[in-house]
Amino acid sequence: MGRYAIIILVILMETKSRSELRKDIMTILYQINVYENNNMAYDIDKVIKEVVEIDNEFVKEVVYGVITYKNEIDELANKYLNGWKITRLGNTDQAIIRMGIYELMYTKTPEVVAINEAIELAKAYSDDDVRKMINGVLDKVYHNK
Repeated sequence: MGRYAIIILVILMETKSRSELRKDIMTILYQINVYENNNMAYDIDKVIKEVVEIDNEFVKEVVYGVITYKNEIDELANKYLNGWKITRLGNTDQAIIRMGIYELMYTKTPEVVAINEAIELAKAYSDDDVRKMINGVLDKVYHNK
């Protein structure tokens, strides 16, 4: 195998799908939430680098976007959580719902993709009741935007 073929192979191996990147974003948002809830100082870029070794604009856009619009995102989530507050959910669930709302409201990601990706993460990392809650909130955000 030639030198260029090896370089291309390495690049392809290091490329993650958007679904895989969303799992990384969920992990990053989880960590940031833990730091904030415990009043611990953190550097966003260092947290990102701990999870995603290769610089990725999609990851940065979503992480920084969720942090920038966190109050607005939480307000929307609370509006549709039927008597619950987002802070009552677990850190993983908060990360999933915030990322889903951010993608729905502030990106060009197709709505069905944003909702489906969040639900797939919730299926893997949340219990069934919370998954249904996340699905309901994202559906309401989508239909009322």
